[in-house]
Amino acid sequence: MPRSARHRTAARAVALLAAASLTAGLAACQTTEAASDYVTEGKLTIGTGEPAYYPYVIDDAPESGEGFEAAIAYAVAAELGFDAADVVWVRTTFEEAIAPGPKSFDFNLQQYTITEERAESVDFSSPYYATPQAVITVDSTAVAGATTVAELADALVGAASGSTSLAAAESAIAPTAGVQVFNSNDDAVLALQTGQIDALVVDLPTAFYLVGVVLEGGELLGQLPADEGVSDEWGLVLPKDSALTAEVTAAVDALREAGTLDDIAATWLGAGAGAPVLQ
Repeated sequence: MPRSARHRTAARAVALLAAASLTAGLAACQTTEAASDYVTEGKLTIGTGEPAYYPYVIDDAPESGEGFEAAIAYAVAAELGFDAADVVWVRTTFEEAIAPGPKSFDFNLQQYTITEERAESVDFSSPYYATPQAVITVDSTAVAGATTVAELADALVGAASGSTSLAAAESAIAPTAGVQVFNSNDDAVLALQTGQIDALVVDLPTAFYLVGVVLEGGELLGQLPADEGVSDEWGLVLPKDSALTAEVTAAVDALREAGTLDDIAATWLGAGAGAPVLQ
């Protein structure tokens, strides 16, 4: 073979090797990018609390799919194309999941109200539930049996600090003594049990749980009237700027449009039965 032909053949071989190397490199980059969308490739990693409470998760076993949020999680997983066997559960504290920084989950659900402040650190899906606020008491208080907001005006009404329940109590009830603020719902429940307050404002599912399970002589007075300025919509929490946010939101939207979210709420939260609106 002439020398020039050999050079041309060698040059073509080098070019083909370079092209193959570039193609392989691009494929590897694409595979790495796709894998990075999920915590574990081929699995959907979902976070919840430690422990996770009734009625959101039954018997602290989210993998059973029993309970409102456990059922929501598996419905979203199916919409995303994951079998139940490919769902992995991890546990986090409430604050840990919404703090800035890397996450151990693809999404987390622990009754997170969507707020602008939280959205600075994490992403939210569209809402999977919008809960009304409710007022509970115990049968030994002066407001037991109340059916109107006006009957609560002179009562000592409590709510957890920084919660939408607090905002709703201030807006819808505006008690004469002001709303009594507590660090957590647990502290507020203790105050109700010991007579430090007459009534407590919480979201409706929590009201059902407290009255039915925790409080002796507990009484659910009713829901507060809807207030345009007080929103309590719950969203799935994702890492900030997650590549999955749009896809997870689309899944939640599809479940809403199909009526699945309403069906799950009716099954596990009672759809507001036994909680009339306080007039």
